[in-house]
Amino acid sequence: MKRNTHSKLFDSALVIEAIRQSFIKLNPRVMFRNPVMFTVEVGTAYMLGVCIWIMSGEKSQGSLVYNGIIFSILFLTVLFANFAEALAEARGKAQADSLRKTREETPAKKIFAIGELYVNEVKIVPSSELTKGDLFLCEAGDIIPMDGEIMEGIATIDESAITGESAPVIREAGGDKSSVTGGTKVLSDRIQVQVTTEPGESFLDKMIALVEGASRQKTPNEIALTILLAGFTLIFIIICISLSPFSDYAKTPIPISSYISLFVCLIPTTIGGLLSAIGIAGMDRALRANVIAKSGKAVETAGDIDTLLLDKTGTITIGNRKATHFFPAKDIAEEHFIRCAALSSLSDTTPEGKSILELAGVQPAAVKVGNPVFIRFTAETRSSGIDFSGTRIRKGAYDAIKNLSEKAGNSFPVEIEEQTKIISSNGGTPLVVSENEKVIGVIELQDIIKTGIQERFQRLRKMGVKTVMVTGDNPLTAKYIAEKAGVDDFIAEAKPEDKMIYIRKEQQAGKLVAMMGDGTNDAPALAQADVGVAMNSGTAAAKEAGNMVDLDNDPTKLIEVVEIGKQLLMTRGTLTTFSIANDVAKYFAIVPALFITSIPALQALNIMRLHSPQTAILSAVIFNAIIIPLLIPLALKGVAYKPIGASALLRRNLLYYGLGGILIPFIGIKLIDLAVTLFI
Repeated sequence: MKRNTHSKLFDSALVIEAIRQSFIKLNPRVMFRNPVMFTVEVGTAYMLGVCIWIMSGEKSQGSLVYNGIIFSILFLTVLFANFAEALAEARGKAQADSLRKTREETPAKKIFAIGELYVNEVKIVPSSELTKGDLFLCEAGDIIPMDGEIMEGIATIDESAITGESAPVIREAGGDKSSVTGGTKVLSDRIQVQVTTEPGESFLDKMIALVEGASRQKTPNEIALTILLAGFTLIFIIICISLSPFSDYAKTPIPISSYISLFVCLIPTTIGGLLSAIGIAGMDRALRANVIAKSGKAVETAGDIDTLLLDKTGTITIGNRKATHFFPAKDIAEEHFIRCAALSSLSDTTPEGKSILELAGVQPAAVKVGNPVFIRFTAETRSSGIDFSGTRIRKGAYDAIKNLSEKAGNSFPVEIEEQTKIISSNGGTPLVVSENEKVIGVIELQDIIKTGIQERFQRLRKMGVKTVMVTGDNPLTAKYIAEKAGVDDFIAEAKPEDKMIYIRKEQQAGKLVAMMGDGTNDAPALAQADVGVAMNSGTAAAKEAGNMVDLDNDPTKLIEVVEIGKQLLMTRGTLTTFSIANDVAKYFAIVPALFITSIPALQALNIMRLHSPQTAILSAVIFNAIIIPLLIPLALKGVAYKPIGASALLRRNLLYYGLGGILIPFIGIKLIDLAVTLFI
């Protein structure tokens, strides 16, 4: 069962903490990071000075009550903006507190070395004493004290403290599922783990810092928008200052409160007050989808992704391809071929290798050969096997074994060549086996395409995202799976450098590329991609290279990440549109009110028929303040996203938030004016 991802938006404890932080954030050094709201705070402080000036006997600035109300509303405007950011941060800190509970001091069974040999003696030490490179032992019931890589053994791990998922997972030495996280619990068996991080730098420590916002940096789009808003603010400062000579010419003295009210209402205070909250909430939504984003930039970039690279195994297919049939060459006994296939898989720790032993009915411990030398699989040779007593057995891709055989002067059996084509055309993967460079048969591996994967790719296509399947399979098999799954392109017989080449090619064409991976060989491509999502179960190298980590180890999660990124960009864009559109109504409320007595013709601009200049200014300022808290739920939850084209999305948002941003203030200011009139 996953952690609650739909907690109440206005939880009482979070609201109380956010209110407290709203006052703390009034510190000018903190406010200065937000130019728009900083100028509002300066205006508020100036209004406080005006009120004190009036109390000392000044008569030209109007009544103390009126100026006091303006000051109070401006003060609330600043507090509301701080509250939006503080509430977003409080939600993140609440998540961090729950994670921090798992980062308690844990006893570790450290394995000590004598010389270069590790012995089976262990000593209990605090987890804080473990350093990178140390080995520790974990048995059933133990809490894993630090992040590490399993060096020996296999175990069932409860990761619910980190992922919120109650179902246990299998972690084992070798392969790409060898990484374990500090704070998780071993449920069965016994493993030896090597520490991969220094104290205070574990995945959980980084996760807590990211969630709390301590590591949050403004994204490029957010910085650009902040500069734009600062530019608007500067323009309106100049406009408000230039009104002074106009008022002198028209012999219409304008009180300081009116200048400040006009300035605050015309600058984009709505988006200025909500901008930080939108960015924080974007990372928070990613976390609630069980994705740790190392920066807001990663989430934001995900919304602009053009190309998405996905591994076939475990993403498009169920994963863990299984051996289904043995096909020996015509002059080879089936029993001999099966034995050779099993021998070639003795050191193969991959699910495929284990399935070959399972299909052959062979237990590795029961196989006895003299002085075996195991040949590990590499991306270059694309084969593995065993050498013993003058016998060389290799198992690998069709072309790799064919080249090996032909170089030794042996011909490739016609029936095996035909069988590999049949297997490939049926979506399977053929593994050819040779003995002393002579081909003796082929093993069929089969993948199962995940249910509903076609629909998910269609959603991505509607978003304008090109999907690319990456697989080590031969082109025939890759083409079959790609067509059946509905991806746009595929890379067959992919080596690590092939992924890099493809990513760079797309980036050189001006496209943003995302990729998901879990192995050490995926690390270069994850680092090269604009958005690299590493599996939490993957290797430490993969998690370090990516800028996101998927706690659920769900390879299709990248689809949700893209949607979260698009939702973040949409939310920021729509609220910016709404904020700027708001200024139209405020202009028609305040500007006529300032000069209507000396220039009666401006009455034509008073289209809302507001009661008086004083109520017009008050109504505009009040609306400007209350619209910020009213939009906080939208800023934190995000604008609803639908996978439609960019042009259709733009038209919809302009209609809803552009036109709505113009009409709603007219209605709101008029209603507030009617209410204010009753009390004046």
